[in-house]
Amino acid sequence: MPPAAATDTLDAVPDAAGRPAGGRSRRWSRRLPWRTAVAAAGGIALLFAFPGWSLTGLAVLGPAALALAVHGQRARSGAWLGLVLGLAFFVPLLSWSGTYVGAFPWLALAVSQALFVAALGAATAAVSGLRLWPLWTAALWVLDESLRGRLPLGGFPWGRLGFSQTDGPFLALAAYGGVPLVGFAVALTGALLAAAVLALVRARRAAAPRAAAALVAGALAVPLAGAAAWLPLPGSSLTDGGPAVTVAVVQGDVPEAGLEFNARRRAVLDNHVQQTLDLAARVAAGDEAQPDLVVWPENSSDIDPYTNDDAARAISRAAGAIGAPILVGAVVEGPGEYLSNTGIVWDPESGPGDTYVKRHPVPLAEYVPARAFFRFFSDKVDLVRRDFTHGTEVGVLDMGGARVGDVICFEVVYDSLVADTVDAGAELLVVQTNNATFGYTDESAQQVAAAQVRAVEFGRSVALASTSGISAVIAPDGSLVRSSGLFTSAVFVEEIARRDGATLAQRLGAGPEWALSALGAGAVLAVAVPALRARRSRA
Repeated sequence: MPPAAATDTLDAVPDAAGRPAGGRSRRWSRRLPWRTAVAAAGGIALLFAFPGWSLTGLAVLGPAALALAVHGQRARSGAWLGLVLGLAFFVPLLSWSGTYVGAFPWLALAVSQALFVAALGAATAAVSGLRLWPLWTAALWVLDESLRGRLPLGGFPWGRLGFSQTDGPFLALAAYGGVPLVGFAVALTGALLAAAVLALVRARRAAAPRAAAALVAGALAVPLAGAAAWLPLPGSSLTDGGPAVTVAVVQGDVPEAGLEFNARRRAVLDNHVQQTLDLAARVAAGDEAQPDLVVWPENSSDIDPYTNDDAARAISRAAGAIGAPILVGAVVEGPGEYLSNTGIVWDPESGPGDTYVKRHPVPLAEYVPARAFFRFFSDKVDLVRRDFTHGTEVGVLDMGGARVGDVICFEVVYDSLVADTVDAGAELLVVQTNNATFGYTDESAQQVAAAQVRAVEFGRSVALASTSGISAVIAPDGSLVRSSGLFTSAVFVEEIARRDGATLAQRLGAGPEWALSALGAGAVLAVAVPALRARRSRA
């Protein structure tokens, strides 16, 4: 890693103790408010890149703003500025998490995520004196998101830079290095733009405009490379790339939004049964194609069909009428005191068959670790009366002549859970989800955006079934072929190719993430190790 170099004449030159030298101390303190404003504006710009607004091009302004705000600053100031950007982004982005449970769980989640951005701000400030600092800055975004997606309690990788790119040139990079490479490209473009701004305002050197122009050219080269990366990738056709199966996605809707969405559990099941019966009538009339398989959402049967004969008969009636297996999202009793969030393949002749049990139940929503501890902060944890178990098997299910890869709800944002499903032979992906507990918010659209990126990452079409919306059918280029509204019933019937090719992202697996994370960590060490040695020599 190259040694630190002079960076910006706007920044104070520190003395031996690390404090801004001489009269620059007051000048530095005066600059902190505008740096704070820049960081906050970066968080808001990043928010606008996500569904709700979907101004995807604004995503680069988040990393650009953070890089500008922390450049030449101490790690402590960088942490503050990162926290400001993180709060400006995550508090509104995650507002759906408090829709029916109040402000405390929402703000606690948002602050916990913003703390990771605070660490990112500190690290970005530390490496801002290195040569090639835009590269290290972009790698640090990948490192920060990799940690946030794993810690604590399995992490929460929502709101990653890559998930903002549902269209545009950066999205193609998902096929080559997954979500981490997309995020790296967004962050690198932003950091290069920040470097260009600094080059224009720092010294009155004749070379400064040329340096700024070179940096702008570099920033433009990244999305241009992404645009070129589209050329060998699949297009918007659902049927190209392999023999097709006809898939029906059923959104039955729920009686009411909120935490009590399934208080009338039989009504929710009946809604999905009735929509399937109506589809069968249209098929018989020749108005719809005969599906090879049908997808119902998560929580479409919160009555355990293994123990409740009435629920089992209702599902069998629907499967028999449509003449195709149904992937039912059910809450199943057991093992032991636990519940299982389960996808069940329900055959029209033989009944329940293969199953997939959700492997990553949501902490504090589907299970409560250290219940007494968390109850001290909020009694809402007791809304989770029984914990859900963690499944152990990959969700590849044989149904209707296809190998269907099933992930349930938030699992779609976890790289490894989707990757090993495709590695196990999934020819198309299915996301079963229930969004009724988030009301009329952007949560569902944000989840669809993640599924769009996964489609490109693995070159697979995605069928997303929600109890109450948004349900969608997504082509391998990430485009929405069909999508529903919130809190309405909908049925989609589409031919979808069974694809078995492997993208470069699939072959490389977590390699790009680890390599880029190591690059960022190495940059921090290149600054931290000499600083520690210098401190010890002075002691």
